[in-house]
Amino acid sequence: MSTKLPHSKGFGETVFDKEGHRGCRGLMPENTIPAMLKAIDLGVTTLEMDASISKDGQVFLSHEPFFNHEITTKPDGSFIEESVEKNFNMYQMNFTEIQKYDVGLKPHPRFPNQLKLATHKPLLANLFDTVQSYCLQKHLAIPQFNIETKTNSKTDGLYHPGPNEFVDLLVAVIQSKKMEDKVIIQSFDIRTLQYLHLKYPNFKTALLIEDFDKKPFALQLKDLGFLPTIYSPAHILVTDLLVKQCRDAGIQIIPWTVNDLPRMQELKKMGVHGIISDYPNLFAGLK
Repeated sequence: MSTKLPHSKGFGETVFDKEGHRGCRGLMPENTIPAMLKAIDLGVTTLEMDASISKDGQVFLSHEPFFNHEITTKPDGSFIEESVEKNFNMYQMNFTEIQKYDVGLKPHPRFPNQLKLATHKPLLANLFDTVQSYCLQKHLAIPQFNIETKTNSKTDGLYHPGPNEFVDLLVAVIQSKKMEDKVIIQSFDIRTLQYLHLKYPNFKTALLIEDFDKKPFALQLKDLGFLPTIYSPAHILVTDLLVKQCRDAGIQIIPWTVNDLPRMQELKKMGVHGIISDYPNLFAGLK
């Protein structure tokens, strides 16, 4: 593979990156401030999260642009049915309305060990402030923030703004809190990464890959048009060859989402630069 493509900002020498997926989804309600603080207590080096946009242009944490039936309690105390969850479109709600929905009390069907507590989807700006204060109070290093842009060409204007507006709104928050050096922007949607690289070239980037789409590694990077800081595939896609290709290109490889210790050990021995997990408590057993 040619490495003539321009490169996004890199990390330099780093320790093995232990990333808490959506904070620590296996243990606490996902993409909430309590989940992020718990992940910090568990020693993560990076907080992984998802960003969405409200009707009034606020950047907040959410994996879906609508209220997911698995985690949501409506303001009246009732639950949302799966058949109608997409009608609860947060891109059509102001953030003050979004805050009225709870996302921490309903038992999660796939994560029975989650601690249940009343909580809501937070603003990214508030998360930055809270994490900095928490780390200062506990004399801890501030972790990195790996933020996914939840955009898709099929739902531009319906569930989120187009990629350029989305990135501008996200970057404005990051810059207002002077967190540029602590942030990685990740996405499956190469449009957001391409725009970010063009307009904000100093930001670190991560290309998310769910499957190879019948495209080899080199062609994926050619389509992107530059070398990202991180190549972040589903962990089942990781092979010795893929690790070598990333290392040869000067790209970190950090797979997701790895929820058992033996697989973590296997991947680390293969030479990955980090791991994203719903259960960051498992990192304590990683050799």
